[in-house]
Amino acid sequence: MFVVGNLYAITAVSVIGGALFGFDISSMSAIIGTPAYRCYFNQGPRGPPFNDDDKCSGLDSLSQGGVTAAMPAGSWLGALISGFISDRLGRKYAIMVGCIIWIIGSVITCAAQNMGMLIAGRIINGLSVGIESAQVPVYISEIAPPSKRGRLVGSQQWAITWGILIMYYISFGCSFIGHGNESTSKNYSESVFRIPWGLQAIPAVLLFFGMMILPESPRWLARKDRWEECQSVLALVHAKGEMNSPFVLAEMQEIREICEFEAQNKDVTYLELFKPNMIHRTFTGVWTQIWSQLTGMNVMMYYITYVFTMAGYKGDATLLASSIQYIINVIMTVPALIWVDRWGRRPTLLIGALLMMTWMFANAGIMATYGEIVPGGVDGVAEASMLLGGAPAKGLIACTYLFVASYAPTWGPVSWVYPPELFPLRVRGKAVSLATSFNWAFNTALGLFVPTAFATIRWQTYIIFGVFLVAMTIHVFFLFPETAGKTLEETEQIFEDPNGIPYIGTPAWKTTHDTKRTVAAEAGDVEVIGEKLGGAEKRAAAHTEHA
Repeated sequence: MFVVGNLYAITAVSVIGGALFGFDISSMSAIIGTPAYRCYFNQGPRGPPFNDDDKCSGLDSLSQGGVTAAMPAGSWLGALISGFISDRLGRKYAIMVGCIIWIIGSVITCAAQNMGMLIAGRIINGLSVGIESAQVPVYISEIAPPSKRGRLVGSQQWAITWGILIMYYISFGCSFIGHGNESTSKNYSESVFRIPWGLQAIPAVLLFFGMMILPESPRWLARKDRWEECQSVLALVHAKGEMNSPFVLAEMQEIREICEFEAQNKDVTYLELFKPNMIHRTFTGVWTQIWSQLTGMNVMMYYITYVFTMAGYKGDATLLASSIQYIINVIMTVPALIWVDRWGRRPTLLIGALLMMTWMFANAGIMATYGEIVPGGVDGVAEASMLLGGAPAKGLIACTYLFVASYAPTWGPVSWVYPPELFPLRVRGKAVSLATSFNWAFNTALGLFVPTAFATIRWQTYIIFGVFLVAMTIHVFFLFPETAGKTLEETEQIFEDPNGIPYIGTPAWKTTHDTKRTVAAEAGDVEVIGEKLGGAEKRAAAHTEHA
């Protein structure tokens, strides 16, 4: 059977899993303000029998939060079980299982007859997103060379941004079906939301069949003692099929050394992630995903229409203004794909947090100083609880755009790149699934919290996220080591440094990366490869002594 060996083709297919998450974000954010959605799923104070001139208030804040949070709630569970699926079936087939689940969830969502059915469909979709978001980065990181790993794994975030953008404009176009924004409770068209929710199944079909012609992770094959297949995949991907390439042989020796040591620890459970020699890595991976949510970025994505409503935009103008940030998100992710391996992980995370902190506090200041409280919300939308005009409104929008432009090349891609780099092979599948589950747990909590927060504490919502950004800057500086430019096996040395801090290893602020050395090894530099092989032998001896 034909197997694709080009790294970029492999990445392009596998990151379609990220686009599924993007589709969900924008299909909800673009639709929640349409009359069709608000009338069909009406739960608010002006609900049936529509005795208020046929207007529909939609779902109340808590109900809308529940619908939005259903998908990340399912993703939390999906991420947790993905480790078991991935370790048993392989990274490739775990991704394919996620595709099947997504198609089922999309069918149920598209056919939803009430809020309960909609929530059920979104929970099932979430199971898929949890599996894909946890295992696609693992799959790519285990197949990519160190010098390109950040770029390739970060492509998942770029796929998410494209999914958001594409589905947003599909949903925007569908909002004009029937009477569009002039719809009432008696003449709206269900196609406004059913078409986008049905179309989102298509990428999963493409991903399922695309994965059939991709290779399995060589490191997963090695752990299953399928050494010939492992070497064949490494040769196919890194050396155009040359089995005896110096780089392939060096990679094989490093993988073999790790697997021989790990053969004594075949049964891996989540409890192992909390042992003294592993707990720092676990907390670092988990907090990477937690902080990526507490930046407030997904809040901007899900509920951006509320922000623009408060800035005085109405109807189609709100949707168009909101779409600009999705374009910014796509464009500004590109620099990270080009340079993140050169920048390193630590500087990228630190600079991103500082910039986002600035825009969050600026938004809070603008709304606190110039915002006018609107009882009951603008146009009856409780979440749009304040109103601004003139220059302050433009400032609010500008800071929102700048926030997105700061997140896109920093925490967006690196939050997916970083966790798989932290863990040894034997626990990587479960470790990344655990870290990703916390991403979705906090996504769920924020989905429930933000609508109510906008309706009640208003501008203070931005203060909360600003404080989170301060905390994450401090945390990254002191406890997040640099992993760029290192093989997945070399990264272990950081945490096992005998001269470092107990249970932590080399102090984070002392870790560096050397891109030139990594590129030289991949290009076949004999001297550098010799150093790598020597390092592998030393690690093998150290592991044997430790065992």
